[in-house]
Amino acid sequence: MSQTKWRSDRLSQLGSSIFAEVAAWKLAAVESGLDIIDLGIGSPDQPPTPAVRLALSDAALRSDMYAYPATRSGLPFRQHAAAWMKHRFNVELDAASEIVTLLGSQDGLAHLAMALCDPGDMALLPNPGYPIYAASLALAGVECKLMPLREENGYMPDLDAIPDEDWDKATFILLNYPNNPISTVADLAFFERLLDKARQHGVLVVHDLAYSEMGFDGCEPPSILEVPGAIEQAVEFHSLSKSFNMAGCRIGFLAGNKAAVGALRELKANIDYGVFDPIQEAGIVALQEAISNTELPKAGKLYEQRRNIFLDALRTEGWDVAAPKATMFVWAQLPPMQWTMDVPWTSRRISQEMLKATGVVVVPGEAFGSEGEGYVRIALVESEERLQEAAQRIGRFIRGQ
Repeated sequence: MSQTKWRSDRLSQLGSSIFAEVAAWKLAAVESGLDIIDLGIGSPDQPPTPAVRLALSDAALRSDMYAYPATRSGLPFRQHAAAWMKHRFNVELDAASEIVTLLGSQDGLAHLAMALCDPGDMALLPNPGYPIYAASLALAGVECKLMPLREENGYMPDLDAIPDEDWDKATFILLNYPNNPISTVADLAFFERLLDKARQHGVLVVHDLAYSEMGFDGCEPPSILEVPGAIEQAVEFHSLSKSFNMAGCRIGFLAGNKAAVGALRELKANIDYGVFDPIQEAGIVALQEAISNTELPKAGKLYEQRRNIFLDALRTEGWDVAAPKATMFVWAQLPPMQWTMDVPWTSRRISQEMLKATGVVVVPGEAFGSEGEGYVRIALVESEERLQEAAQRIGRFIRGQ
């Protein structure tokens, strides 16, 4: 009897194998007895506010919270999301038709191509880019065209360098600013140029704004929907994971063009029954606090402080890294190694050897695409003391001590 494969070929196209490798390196380091400082995955190490946690716990104790969420309207969360968009960006949205609630923004990103495209269609993606972007196209059977994001262009895509035939074939173009992994911030002038170009070719603009509340040095990252007329040509993902420390809750939303939002809502109606109602209740409180409590510091304040302390410590150790303008990540060119190996120093090799020698976990830049080679991504998800300790360990590694 022939052996059944029991595995889809498309699984090999999902995500990056490097993340699995990093997990294996980390496990080996733990088993060897190393003290691990994990600066790999961008998961907030702080909890939501007390009011958010209380709302979640109170709602979870209510007996009427355990039906399928789809049996309730789900409209209150969307109404508060619309109110927050108005407060934060001065963007007017119809909660009923221009917002869909998601099990975190990654849920929407994973399914959007299925909702918008047919197999054989094409979409434009950034390189480097968050792995789910390309994985979602693989799931949907959609062709991927990559746009290089390079330092000489300020890590922005060269929109005019994209061939007209690619613009004409593309169903959508996806970008995210502030960017993961690069941490670059876009301005409204760039979004205006992007929308103009997309409008010329009938392309939907998909913007991932998961890090909107994590700007540094007074930066307030804008929404593409602030551009007049953008709602006719764009949708935007928002997440409560990073900005409100609710990563484990899995709640976010897509806002913008009614047809595109409706397509994702229709697909999602066939996949799941929505976000657990107590989590929606907690999300409402988080959004209400952001609107009404001006004394409540944004998430970016914590990561700005950590950025400053960590980069100062790295410079002391001989690694001068460009300061990010936003997010919870540092996108760092490979350090000036003072010792050599028989194999070249690639982002993967440095990440592996650094972890084995120091217990500090970082992610190789190539995990995010070919343009990520020569960089590592460092997540600022440990305390200031642990970040200083990580910098000192990295310094000894650089010097070969």
